[in-house]
Amino acid sequence: MEHLRVLFSVSLLFAFFVSVSFCENNGEDILIRQVVNGSEPKVLSSEDHFSLFKRRFGKVYGSLEEHRHRFAVFRSNLQRAMRHQKMDPSARHGVTQFSDLTPSEFRRMHLGVRGGFKLPKDANQAPILPTKDLPEDFDWRDRGAVTPVKNQGSCGSCWSFSTTGALEGAHFLSTGQLVSLSEQQLVDCDHECDPEQEGSCDSGCNGGLMNSAFEYTLKTGGLMREEDYPYTGTDGGTCKLDKSKIVASVSNFSVVSINEDQIAANLVRNGPLAVALNAAYMQTYMGGVSCPYICSKRLNHGVLLVGYGSAGFSQARFKEKPYWIIKNSWGETWGENGFYKLCKGRNVCGIDSMVSTVAAAA
Repeated sequence: MEHLRVLFSVSLLFAFFVSVSFCENNGEDILIRQVVNGSEPKVLSSEDHFSLFKRRFGKVYGSLEEHRHRFAVFRSNLQRAMRHQKMDPSARHGVTQFSDLTPSEFRRMHLGVRGGFKLPKDANQAPILPTKDLPEDFDWRDRGAVTPVKNQGSCGSCWSFSTTGALEGAHFLSTGQLVSLSEQQLVDCDHECDPEQEGSCDSGCNGGLMNSAFEYTLKTGGLMREEDYPYTGTDGGTCKLDKSKIVASVSNFSVVSINEDQIAANLVRNGPLAVALNAAYMQTYMGGVSCPYICSKRLNHGVLLVGYGSAGFSQARFKEKPYWIIKNSWGETWGENGFYKLCKGRNVCGIDSMVSTVAAAA
């Protein structure tokens, strides 16, 4: 019996190395399978990939010089996606709508968390909640508290979408009504600053902070509907706030402890949470549970935590991995219909570091 156990262990180990070797030797093939459908040839050149990318995302460039530049960036991002695939094997990485952007362009146009992370004067530390009877899986999308995925466009206003998403959920819990709230109001009107940190102000497309936006919303009385103050994805315009059309107000907001059980408890009890994370792997993310071996905890992107799951399969690590369900603001063509799955349990990419819960006035 002992020799059978040894034989089985050796066989399993051999299968593991064969699998890893296959992934390493066929990284480009893995990428190809992610970006083409069954009707396309399986072996494609970089030029073919670029043609498919332009067609899928409607990319048009103004000159031959710009086209050449974007193709060079695209080729670099193909290699980057392959590196991400090796560093993050439980997710799928490949070509996205951002594959013709340099990392600095991507950060400038599609991220946007900025400023300090101190507790604002009107924020409280969220009380410690019981965690014994938390559900194994939970998703506010199934309970009507999450609006459809939105798109911030080429504007570093992620912080405003994280803010409205949390207040939309809180308003739903308070009133039973799901109302899409105005990010453009925050982009145009919110210039809240942290007086203790120079340059830490909400600045439209140049970034902001969710806690500062909650502070603004508390002071100004609330937010208008999206349809009454629609999103344009630009800043520098005049504030068009009409206080008679405010539909959702903040009664208080709190910062949640850096503890994933407490984050889960606050999510279940209080609704979707405004969170910040490091988006290093998100430019190439296509689906699956992202659980990179290495990821900075320097926060640069605001998103909305809407749920969690208990079993995201991780082939490379031979076990089921629990994960967070995150609503992003890059449209439904990105990720899993606009959502991101990030593994739970060890503050991956800083996901536990800045979490806020908001309560809406009834």
